[in-house]
Amino acid sequence: MVDFTERDPASPAFWDERFARQFTPWDRGAVPQALQQLVAGSAPRVSLIPGCGAAYELVCLAEAGWDVTAIDFSPSAVATGKAVAGVHAARVVQADFFAWQPAPASAPLELIYERAFLCALPPAMRAQVAARWATLLPPGGWLAGYFFFDDQPKGPPFGISRSALDALLQADFECIVDAPVSDSIAVFAGKERWMIWQRRA
Repeated sequence: MVDFTERDPASPAFWDERFARQFTPWDRGAVPQALQQLVAGSAPRVSLIPGCGAAYELVCLAEAGWDVTAIDFSPSAVATGKAVAGVHAARVVQADFFAWQPAPASAPLELIYERAFLCALPPAMRAQVAARWATLLPPGGWLAGYFFFDDQPKGPPFGISRSALDALLQADFECIVDAPVSDSIAVFAGKERWMIWQRRA
């Protein structure tokens, strides 16, 4: 067992300690299949990846011509992400998701990618996360990614029930894709779904 000093996942220091000690069991080290399929089958979208960690997905999107920004509030995570991103390192930005704003001249966001961001934060912050998603995405925009369903109180990752996720999102989003995941890593195996939620008008 790895013993950590920081215990609050809402703090950047929690994630700094884990990245610094290379304890990242949520990191698959590659781009998951459903996202690859989405990128291959869709026109490029202006995209945001909150809580990007090692930023493998950013590289996938950027190399496919997508206008993508990846953010994380952990300096260690950002350093890892920049190293992985290589020529796309400038797209990895240290920022707090709840304070981040797109550049004034930039096009509106069209997609926010969810990958272990909601489940990384304490459940008490879920409403705040959902409200921010709804604020950042215009009508028709997509919240696309992986949602972790589990009833264990201990985390991260903190699972959510499907009914609770529906209650969290349905006022502002409509679920247009809900599919099983066949390439989950161990921590998420059998407990996650690939979903796309479209921002309501």
